[in-house]
Amino acid sequence: MDIFEPIKYLSDFVTYDFLHIAKGSYLGESINFFIYDIIKIGLLLIIINFIMAITRYYFPTEKIRKILNKKRLFGLDYLLAAILGVVTPFCSCSSIPLFIGFISAGIPLGITFTFLISSPLVNEASLYLFPAIFGIKITLIYNIIGIIIAIIGGLFIQSIKPEKWINKDLIKYKNRKVLEEEYQEKIELKFLLKYWWNDGWQITKQIFPYVLIGVGIGALIHGFVPIELVEKYLSSKEWWSTPLAVILGAPLYANSVGVIPIIEALTEKGVPIGTALAFMTAVVTVSFPEMMMLSKVMKWQLLAIFISVTLFGVMIIGYILNIFF
Repeated sequence: MDIFEPIKYLSDFVTYDFLHIAKGSYLGESINFFIYDIIKIGLLLIIINFIMAITRYYFPTEKIRKILNKKRLFGLDYLLAAILGVVTPFCSCSSIPLFIGFISAGIPLGITFTFLISSPLVNEASLYLFPAIFGIKITLIYNIIGIIIAIIGGLFIQSIKPEKWINKDLIKYKNRKVLEEEYQEKIELKFLLKYWWNDGWQITKQIFPYVLIGVGIGALIHGFVPIELVEKYLSSKEWWSTPLAVILGAPLYANSVGVIPIIEALTEKGVPIGTALAFMTAVVTVSFPEMMMLSKVMKWQLLAIFISVTLFGVMIIGYILNIFF
């Protein structure tokens, strides 16, 4: 069962029963999308930021850094981050709260970016739906390359020392040792629950306005951009069709399962499989709503690097699949 199914029922009720907007209409699709994603991402922000507040309290930053920076774990920590991204059933915007939690917990930025890239890139659609739709070979190649790209992307971002481009307000917190030293005694659970809530809520408040703006724009694109426009320009088998697919897909916003019908339609219209999947991957990894949220977390220099690394990886996936299939 989809854990977000109750939210889907609620968004359908509000859109079609309460507001009486016609199903299948452009306006209905946009409003339904907006309600669903605002509630889903808002809840994820609150829950994950609360959990990460507890994590930060009990696991000091330096301890986490030492564990993850041990030489014996070199490379393995990035692989684990990529696998964690694979098993989280979130779209790019939904994975951002956990990404922020990783940053605030002091986990190296390269590892957090590996998670951020792999979470939407290698997703539930690529694991469960691809075999039935595209076959085992395409599924394996896509997922293996996706994990490799996420790891290489994280390693590259870590190598340029990106800490200077991160919003420091998101990593200010007091751990267990500091609080107990301040109060000279063991902290009561009632106080801790309030402290953890306030700590997580401060981050949620900073990010949520950007969620509203980003999802609002994404909802308009989702409801009003016709599939015919995409089909028209991607059917070519020329080399430039893959970069074009990435450029067309990047501003859009949808989760992987939602965009699968579009990919099927594109391949049936003669769009090469690599080009079609490059379009899908760009949609689910680098979208305008996601960039709006990330702009609150990092400066434009790091955001530009993240976008460039991710889109380059997406094009590599498209070219490789077009060569072999």
